[in-house]
Amino acid sequence: MEDTDRQSDDQARDAQAWATAKTLAEALPYIQIYDRETVVIKYGGHAMGETAVAKQFAADVVLLKLMGVNPVVVHGGGPQISAMLEKAGVKSNFIDGLRVTDRDTMAVAEMVLSGAVNKEIAHWISVAGKEADVRGVGLSGKDAGLLTVEKTTRTRRDPDSLIEHEVDLGFVGEPTKVDPKLIAGLIASETDDWVPVIAPIGVAEDGQTYNVNADTVAGAVAGSLNAKRMLLLTDVKGVLDADGNLIRQMSVAEAQGLIDTGVATGGMIPKLLTAIEAVCSGVEAVVILDGRRPHAMLVELFTEHGAGTLVTA
Repeated sequence: MEDTDRQSDDQARDAQAWATAKTLAEALPYIQIYDRETVVIKYGGHAMGETAVAKQFAADVVLLKLMGVNPVVVHGGGPQISAMLEKAGVKSNFIDGLRVTDRDTMAVAEMVLSGAVNKEIAHWISVAGKEADVRGVGLSGKDAGLLTVEKTTRTRRDPDSLIEHEVDLGFVGEPTKVDPKLIAGLIASETDDWVPVIAPIGVAEDGQTYNVNADTVAGAVAGSLNAKRMLLLTDVKGVLDADGNLIRQMSVAEAQGLIDTGVATGGMIPKLLTAIEAVCSGVEAVVILDGRRPHAMLVELFTEHGAGTLVTA
């Protein structure tokens, strides 16, 4: 009986080895496509709060680096900010998926984003890449003039009078300039394997610090680096149509149509606006996908099937 069990185990391991080799061989054409190309990854959603998922994400980022891809991570932290504000007894308000940010909220947002969340992600990347000397570097838009912003303005139409009213979002900014020299220098280093990890905090010309939507920052960074791909990892499987079905691929015009018709709502609006802006600024394609699924980035980049919703010109 023991000999039979051992033989069965050997056969199972042998089958797994051949399956792994087959997968690697099939991935070769896609590996060549992304060799030495920059891929900007926006990491966010509730999955960020799960340690096991964060470790797996970090391991996949390290694998991308070792496969010749230049990953640049831009992260959010909305749930973590909300949790900290809730502890302080502060209620969060959102307009079109953007958090209304007063001065106290801004202080908490910067502490959470540039501090706890940013350093944790950079740490897990360094841990996952320790043996290969791949290291995460925590940054924010305030470092080396990386991200210059201006105050965000929004208008809303009164449902009764149909008059447009300006909405004050507080210390919420929009990127006006990205200086990519620091990021480009890190990813181009011939002596070290750095992975930049960027918190979505920016500074206006007058020196005021602003909270910026992480999707928007990712798009601006991707455009400044002429990225091959931008991956928006979130906690939904992709963009859904009016019937709740996943849309596998769309053009920027179709993406705008989902916003105009009200099919896209809440946090999906800034994601689609980011995808549109990024593609129009030179990014080849943007993918919105579920970051909670194991190896979602690898499936998207290195398989024919892909994952999530692909937005192209």
